[in-house]
Amino acid sequence: MYDWANSVYSLVITSTIFPVYYNAVTMRADGSDRVSFFGWEVVNTVLYSYSISFSFLIIALLAPLLSGIADASGNKLKFMKFFVYLGSTSCAGLYFFTGENVEFGIICSILASIGFSGSIVFYNAYLPEIAKVEEFDLLSAKGFALGYIGSVILLVFNLLTIQNPEWFGEYFLYIEYPINLLTIQNPEWFGIPEGSYAPRISFLVTGLWWVGFAQIPFRVLPNNPYKKSLPSKFILKGYQEITQVFHQVKRSPVTNRFLAAFFFYSMGVQTVIYLAASFGDKELGMPGDKLILTVMIIQFVAIGGSYLFAFISRRLGNKTSLISMVFIWIGICVAAYFVVSINQFYALAFVVGMVMGGIQSLSRSTFAKLIPAQTTDHASFFSFFDITERIAVVLGTFSYGIIEHFTGSMRNSALFLGVFFVLGIIFLSRLSLPKQELKSTSSLA
Repeated sequence: MYDWANSVYSLVITSTIFPVYYNAVTMRADGSDRVSFFGWEVVNTVLYSYSISFSFLIIALLAPLLSGIADASGNKLKFMKFFVYLGSTSCAGLYFFTGENVEFGIICSILASIGFSGSIVFYNAYLPEIAKVEEFDLLSAKGFALGYIGSVILLVFNLLTIQNPEWFGEYFLYIEYPINLLTIQNPEWFGIPEGSYAPRISFLVTGLWWVGFAQIPFRVLPNNPYKKSLPSKFILKGYQEITQVFHQVKRSPVTNRFLAAFFFYSMGVQTVIYLAASFGDKELGMPGDKLILTVMIIQFVAIGGSYLFAFISRRLGNKTSLISMVFIWIGICVAAYFVVSINQFYALAFVVGMVMGGIQSLSRSTFAKLIPAQTTDHASFFSFFDITERIAVVLGTFSYGIIEHFTGSMRNSALFLGVFFVLGIIFLSRLSLPKQELKSTSSLA
């Protein structure tokens, strides 16, 4: 149910409505796509890429120590709640982003991203505590599938309200706010009327959905299951916990190779997830409604993809399933360079959806299988998994922005992502996953 709660952020804020809205309200009346960010003139989409990179860099620096403290004190749930409230509040704060206050919008999007990423570190760590090894792949797939379903439901609701803003009544229609801040340069995207209040309300609703449905897992996830108490020198103890786990990971060649493979192919996967809408908008000139349709295709297909590759992994093993998906991702990068029509982009979106859900859910469950059965430091172990992914996002989105900045084309950026997938396959091919006994990894399962 936490996948159901937080996936609306991934879909509405990072993949669909917000990127299109951001591009629209930061486009100048003369057609220029440059914005001023604290006096720095930069292309709007490049700034957005950099902001994503920065947010993940922050959580990559904080997560190891915080997860160590959480494991030492047994307070994973409290840390998870903190990041959920930070992220959902910042997401709702985007209601006040109108285009002329670029700095405010970017800061809110960064804080929302930090909240989302930070909560995932502690959330993922619950997998080996509430399930048996043989349940990991399917349970992880179910989580992602629920996330895709829930996020599509809210996206459809948001799109309907964008096209029918009168649903919210006169209060939102005539809310006291400087009228020049309610005007965007391209009011026709999504077919919305003059004014930006309707898409901004969708950001508010997304924040409320996130924090509201998060209360369900908050009520049922185990709190301090190993009965640990907060040590007096909790920062030092947290550092010791993460250092101990680091040495365990360092001594495991299998874990090292998997994290290396995961790092490289995640650079490509996460960058596609975050910047696909911007690619369609800028390279193909797709209107907002068609971009949303593209992402919805990805979401619906990803539901089946999650279960499909969980089934393949059960029959052929996690390694074979992962390698097959990464090969498909290489083809996606090459195809993106040559896409010239909207129908071709739809077809590419279908393939992306098929492998997106599978590679995300299977990566999470594969790493859970590599955690020592006797450990209680699940948050610390998963912090390495999540930090690997966050650093991958930092470098992936940053390189994507850099290549666009110097070449002037997102097509070159998309093609270059294929290099990351090739490196991922190299490490996956050298991976020898141990045959684990089908038994619980903890006394809680």
